[in-house]
Amino acid sequence: MESLVVGDIAELKPNQGTLSLFTNEAGGILDDLIVTNTSEGHLYVVSNAGCWEKDLTLMQDKVRELQNMGNDVGLEVMDNALLALQGPTAAQVLQAGVADDLRKLPFMTSAVMEVFGVSGCRVTRCGYTGEDGVEISVLAAEAVRLATALLENPEVKLAGLAARDSLRLEAGLCLYGNDIDEHTTPVEGSLSWTLGKRRRAAMDFPGASVIVPQLKGKVQRRRVGLMCEGAPVRAHNPILSTEGTVLGAVTSGCPSPCLKKNVAMGYVPCEYSRPGTLLLVEVRRKQQMAMVSKMPFVPTNYYTLK
Repeated sequence: MESLVVGDIAELKPNQGTLSLFTNEAGGILDDLIVTNTSEGHLYVVSNAGCWEKDLTLMQDKVRELQNMGNDVGLEVMDNALLALQGPTAAQVLQAGVADDLRKLPFMTSAVMEVFGVSGCRVTRCGYTGEDGVEISVLAAEAVRLATALLENPEVKLAGLAARDSLRLEAGLCLYGNDIDEHTTPVEGSLSWTLGKRRRAAMDFPGASVIVPQLKGKVQRRRVGLMCEGAPVRAHNPILSTEGTVLGAVTSGCPSPCLKKNVAMGYVPCEYSRPGTLLLVEVRRKQQMAMVSKMPFVPTNYYTLK
């Protein structure tokens, strides 16, 4: 796995997971994914459904290459669905249907358990909302039954992709294909924290010769957060200097339900990336003020053991 991703997978404790990135030799991001070192002796990988063919081919090719060199490595694809139960009371709702004590399951750890009568579910304390919550990997045939059981609690509501999009944007989290892609490096995407210390030193991941020097040197552009006035800002809207020079473009934007303000992310040259920098965004041919803002826009609420 470490021959494909930038993270330190070997140092993960049993049932601990990490967000990582598949990279190419040019340093571009092929996808973001979560890798968990299960206590059952295998790695559990969840990547983006939208990239599944590309990601699967990448992993299968590497498995074949390593097998041909005599290595004991295999890849199994699970026909599972993924249910995300998110929000401040998520653990309380789930606790009613599991025997395990969820207080002992901190952020980015997972365990296999029976959930509301459905056996063999892998529950991971994560989600892409910035809130506490879990993602439940469940056999596809049991997904509707489990979702229905969860929905019996009046605390639980179905949420669409627009809700998930505003939540992940408020939390400053990237959407693959919008905010990061094969033409952005982890450093440009403000994702340097995904690069394991040991991996940086060894420079043994795809694109390391491009990415590692960027950590010390200058990159041309960076992903930043923007707080905007006026009409809601959307992807592809131009970002300009206060003098009117086009600097870059918005990659994600929406009104923030929590802040009652418009928030966005986009790429600007490094010298314009400091929080507090005033810029302009162009929406429907009108220019409006925007300020570079620290992310997350809304403080995250992950459950960690104190």
